Amino acid sequence: MNKKLLCAALLGGLSIAHVAGAQEFDDRWYLTGSAGFNVQDNARGTRNAPFVGLGLGKMISPNWSLDGELNYQNPNNDANQNLNWSQYGISLDLRRHFMQEGRNWNPYALMGLGYQRSEEEFNAFPNPDSPGEREDGNLAAKVGLGMQGGGERAKVRAELAYRFDMDDSSISAPDEDRFGDLLASVGVVIPLGAAAAAPAPAPAPAAPNCADLDDDGDGVNNCDDKCPGSQAGQTIGPDGCPVPVSIDLKGVNFDYDKSNLRPDAVSILSEATEILKRYPELKVEVAGHTDSKGTDAYNQGLSERRAKAVYDYLTSNGVDASRLAGPNGYGESRPIAPNTNEDGSDNPEGRAKNRRTELNVQN
Repeated sequence: MNKKLLCAALLGGLSIAHVAGAQEFDDRWYLTGSAGFNVQDNARGTRNAPFVGLGLGKMISPNWSLDGELNYQNPNNDANQNLNWSQYGISLDLRRHFMQEGRNWNPYALMGLGYQRSEEEFNAFPNPDSPGEREDGNLAAKVGLGMQGGGERAKVRAELAYRFDMDDSSISAPDEDRFGDLLASVGVVIPLGAAAAAPAPAPAPAAPNCADLDDDGDGVNNCDDKCPGSQAGQTIGPDGCPVPVSIDLKGVNFDYDKSNLRPDAVSILSEATEILKRYPELKVEVAGHTDSKGTDAYNQGLSERRAKAVYDYLTSNGVDASRLAGPNGYGESRPIAPNTNEDGSDNPEGRAKNRRTELNVQN
C-alpha cells in the first residue's frame, strides 16, 4: 500500500477544504467530480491505479446528503501487463455531515451501496477458454470519512473510503470471494442553479401611534396630553391636565365688608368638614372672594381674611392643615355673578354671590 501517496492526497484535499467557507444547508442539486488513487486488494493480482468519479447529489437535510456516483479505474495486471483489467461501477452514497457554526470545514462519515463490474482479460493455460475475457458484476459496499468545505459556488471534498467488492469469480484469484480496495480522493461539489434567496427579515412592528395610546389612563390620548403624569381621580381637561374643581360653599357668605362667619354658615362648614374627614386623601385649596365694591387692595385683604376664617374653622374641627392649601384671597378678580346690571346699576344679589369662599380640589 503506497502510504506516502495516500497521505499526500488527503493533506492536499484538507488544505483546500480548510480555507473554504463554512457550509450551510443548501438544497440545490449538485454535480460532483473526483480524482484519486485506488489501492487494490493484494489478492487481486493487480497494481494500484488512479480512479475518477462523477456524480449527482443533493443535501436532503442540514446534516445529510445523498449522492449517486459513477467510478472508473483501469489497473494493470501484475503477472502480464499486456492483459487488460478494468473496473467501473455505480454507488449510492449517504453522508452524515457534522456541521458547526463558524467553522471553515466540516467532517463527514460516509456509507454507500452499489454495483461494481469487472472486465478481466486472461491467458491461463491450460484453461480451455484461454485466452479470454471475464465480464462480471457484483454488489459493492463502501464506508469512509471525509471533510467538506467551500462557498456558495463550489465546495471541496477530501475523502478516504474502503470499498468491499463481492467479486467471487476472479480468474487471477479463484479462491477469493470478495476484495477490499482503499480509495483516497479529492473532489469538487458544484451546485446547480442559483441559490435560494435568504428569507426577508420580518418587518419591525409598527410603532404605536400616539393617538392610540393613553399611558396615564386619563381618557386623553398621548398626542394631546400635555400633562402625561395625571393621577387617577383627578378631573381632566381636554389637554390632559387636571382641572381644579371648585366646591362653592353655598351659604357660606359674608356680610358686606365683613370676614366673620355668620351662624348660618357654620352648619354648612360643619358638613364640609365631615366630607373632608370621610375622604382623607382629598386635598383642597381654601379660597376667598369679594364683590366689586371697594379698591382692589382692600378687596384683596378682605378676601384673604374671609379665606382664613374658613381655614381656621376647618383646622379647629379636625381637618389636618397639610391637606389645605392657602388660605388664599383672590379679591374681586373671580366673580361668579355680575356685580352690576346691564344698565350699570348695582346688582345686590350678584354681589352677594361673589362674597364667598370655595374649596378647590387639588388632586
